[in-house]
Amino acid sequence: MARRHCQRCADGGPSSEKGAVVGVLPLFGALLLGAGVALLVVLPRGNQPLASRTPQPAAIRPVRAPGPQPRSPLGSSPDPQLLLSQLAEADRQWTPRAEPLANGGYRYVYKRRAGEPPLKLETIRALIANPPSFERERQAIGQLLQALQQVGVQVNLSAPQKSGAAAEWDPRARTVRIQPTVVSKGTLEFARVLNHEAIHVAQSCSNQGLGSDPLLLGLPSQLPGHLSTVLDEPIYRTAPERVRQLEREAFANQDRLTLGVQLVQAHC
Repeated sequence: MARRHCQRCADGGPSSEKGAVVGVLPLFGALLLGAGVALLVVLPRGNQPLASRTPQPAAIRPVRAPGPQPRSPLGSSPDPQLLLSQLAEADRQWTPRAEPLANGGYRYVYKRRAGEPPLKLETIRALIANPPSFERERQAIGQLLQALQQVGVQVNLSAPQKSGAAAEWDPRARTVRIQPTVVSKGTLEFARVLNHEAIHVAQSCSNQGLGSDPLLLGLPSQLPGHLSTVLDEPIYRTAPERVRQLEREAFANQDRLTLGVQLVQAHC
């Protein structure tokens, strides 16, 4: 997010914060949310009739999976290899796991981001057997960091000056600030945040240079479904229309992970 221009909210992919029963799976059990952690309780075959009931609290105590804490000094540029290692550690926290129950059954536990649908049992088992490598996202992060450094942009793991923002682009300081807690959201979310800010950097470069206020690049601005209401959030709701349009352009294209590098190289 550009400071005073980009206010990328931390809702780029947060965990769900409020527990709720979100569905019942016939024969197998129930899917619940608690403190951002989903639990799928699978009972032994002999207990199938119980599966349509809400599980007893003792069987589905809330579980909070710890997230890794970034170890880079605040305000410093992240070491790429250390950053990727921390992101890989965070990714493991988002991988479902199976936990045995005393009655012979078991449950699957996984963290779910806001807006994401519940996982089906076969999807959970597939993720446990073959966790995603996020290789494409890891490559994108390395390329983005290099491209930004080459044009004179400092990328810091430090709190943005805009309250509530996950990241910001400050043209005057030629600095991208990324909230250190974004690392705990994993490789995919970090790549999107960094790419979002790289688009803002290119927006500045297209307006007389790196230290200039951002201008629209003319990119497609149709927001994807999961971000359709992002500009209605408090951090953007009262922003000037020009700022909202800059944010719309960045949000609409942040998932195109090779685009940020291309734009920085073309405009900076």
